[in-house]
Amino acid sequence: MKKKPAVVITGPTAVGKTKLSIEIAKSLDGEIVSADSMQIYKYMDIGTAKPSINERQNIPHHMIDIIEPEQEFSVAEYQKMAVDIISDIHKRNKLPIIVGGTGLYIKSLLYPMNFTDAYQDVEYRKRLQKTAEKMGKNYLYQQLEKIDPKTASRLHPNDVRRVIRALEVYHISGKPMSHYVQNLKDMDFRYDAAMIGLVMNRAKLYERINQRVDAMIERGLLNEVKSLLDKGYTRNMVSMQGLGYKEIIDYYQGRLTLEEAIYKLKQEPRRYAKRQLTWFRAQKGVKWINIDDYSSERDIIECALMYIADKISF
Repeated sequence: MKKKPAVVITGPTAVGKTKLSIEIAKSLDGEIVSADSMQIYKYMDIGTAKPSINERQNIPHHMIDIIEPEQEFSVAEYQKMAVDIISDIHKRNKLPIIVGGTGLYIKSLLYPMNFTDAYQDVEYRKRLQKTAEKMGKNYLYQQLEKIDPKTASRLHPNDVRRVIRALEVYHISGKPMSHYVQNLKDMDFRYDAAMIGLVMNRAKLYERINQRVDAMIERGLLNEVKSLLDKGYTRNMVSMQGLGYKEIIDYYQGRLTLEEAIYKLKQEPRRYAKRQLTWFRAQKGVKWINIDDYSSERDIIECALMYIADKISF
């Protein structure tokens, strides 16, 4: 059966994915499906660089503002919801444009990956959390090393949430989490996909990140974080661990000065962008567009549109 078309636009933070995606959607009658693990949360707009209503230019945006900040949200849940949305976009003869920098979200849509999140034992998870508090993080990590050394090797002992998740999967299914990890090299894409990756000179990208942080502060990031804290959301929630939130919380709670918080706000996205670039460069089938090679935004858009027209039929 012929695969349905999809466009993917990815790349590091602050490189210009949002602007390009909206222009492509306008040109090709598309709808945008966010692949950003922070833009899923309500009330978190400035720190996540969520496109405003005006910036969206009447282009439908999906997978944005879908859950409350206190809710847990797995990749499996993201995959199910987004795949259903993409199917609906196809039924309406529109072009889905997947946009974002969260690599695992993009992979979950491109590949028919199986996840283990159907397995849940909340009481067992709570027991493990108490064990971690009593015995320490390393104790849990050592338990995981015994039953699933493969998964343990790719996790940090401080990543308690994922260590507990891996132990929970083994507890319920009797199989290590590594058993469920597929070899993506041998797997075909779910869609007829045109993948575009945006890159630029690293020094220029870092300067963009600095400017974005300054703009976030001016737009009211401090007030946004204060509002979240006033609503009762706390630093240990997954949502509040996101870049731009934990640093400002540390300022409000006296662990950092405002100057230190802003410095970290600029430093952490630069490190994140570096990790993103490493991850994306390992992804097969990406058409890389170096922004520095073009004299105008219009030229970049034309290059992307030409590649999409050559790559997929829709």
